[in-house]
Amino acid sequence: MIDFNRSFITWTIEWAEPDPVYAYAGGFVGEPGEATTSRLQIDAGCEIVDDARGTACTIYLTAPCRSEFIIAADNLFQVPNGEFRAAVGDACMVPIATEPSWENEDTRRQPIAAQFAEFAIDLRTHDAEALASDDAVVAASLAGDRLNARSTYRDDTHGLTVTVEYPIKLINLHAGGGRYQVCTGAVALPDLTTWDGAGVDRVFAAHAAFTADDHVEFILRRGVEIAERELAWAAAVRGRDRYQRRDSGEPADRPRPRAAGYFETWELPAVNTVLRAANEARR
Repeated sequence: MIDFNRSFITWTIEWAEPDPVYAYAGGFVGEPGEATTSRLQIDAGCEIVDDARGTACTIYLTAPCRSEFIIAADNLFQVPNGEFRAAVGDACMVPIATEPSWENEDTRRQPIAAQFAEFAIDLRTHDAEALASDDAVVAASLAGDRLNARSTYRDDTHGLTVTVEYPIKLINLHAGGGRYQVCTGAVALPDLTTWDGAGVDRVFAAHAAFTADDHVEFILRRGVEIAERELAWAAAVRGRDRYQRRDSGEPADRPRPRAAGYFETWELPAVNTVLRAANEARR
């Protein structure tokens, strides 16, 4: 089972030349020729298996951060502010959806080598056992053991099997009745309509919930337009402007970060497995 607390993605960006348009492209405030390295904790993993070919594609979702300026002495947060997550595999970066699953965003995954000077996935694991009963899940939860979930579902249309692994950050228990409900996230769900035999071109950020080993529900994140009456503060720039033009110093006419909400749900037959690794002794 994946030890998410100690698993990270690390990448290095070389800011070789000034952006031709924007003064703070990517939020970088340093000098051309500098490089920055970022370490991002992994929140969840997703494996897609092509059942006919026997091939697999794995995607990892990173923990979120608020959009920021890198690396500055002050004015660290960008206002208006957005959320950044990354969904990455060994060789590509996959766009995270901002629209519902029925909307075609025409996104494409991008090669890692085209974006980063250095890149590494450092995945740590625990020896673990699969818990065989609801009572065992309740007992392990109350004992403070480390718990992950794996939810596996099949897409017969595309001949694919998807397994999502994620830490159980929240679990509700009915100890006397031996029942539980996992409700946790975030996870990355692949948009299988974009599968091309090697990978996907979009994933959805979602949360997962289940109460039994044969059914899982996911609720997907989507972008939400901010109401007109809220734009006076939500779209007001404070401090540096990430979209300030280099030539004129004026802000670009570009969309500002959107809010996000959870609405669309997927209810799927699945195999849910709760994995247990003994916790370290309390100090």
